[in-house]
Amino acid sequence: MAKPNYSGTFHMVSQDNMDAYLATLDINFALRKIVCLLKPTKQVEHDPATGGMRIRTMTTFKNFDMDFSLGKEFTEDLGPVDGRVCQTTVDWAGDKLLCVQRGEKEGRGWTHWLEGNLLHLEMRCEGVTAKQVFKKAD
Repeated sequence: MAKPNYSGTFHMVSQDNMDAYLATLDINFALRKIVCLLKPTKQVEHDPATGGMRIRTMTTFKNFDMDFSLGKEFTEDLGPVDGRVCQTTVDWAGDKLLCVQRGEKEGRGWTHWLEGNLLHLEMRCEGVTAKQVFKKAD
């Protein structure tokens, strides 16, 4: 069975528990407050034939690009997020994209999945979970 194609532009419509998640990443109070006010847009380019993906998260404050091949570990520079570098693997878990980030923080990673025109993102670190939901642009 073919995997879903995640390509598209998505605008955030909701988020939950972001401040606690950012605190777990040791982000300072002032920056956490700014980040919690942002409404990011995600641009996803997904080539199902090659397994290549690019996820670009854009805000009025800072942008973050992630380019990777599904199932292949790579060194991810999370400098724009929390100043860390980790070994990252993104692969399929059913129809979901599961990311594992090995580094200073235990249990760090995220899961993306589609439900209709909604893109869900669950971020995890040291037992704390935050969730964002994005709606696909028309």
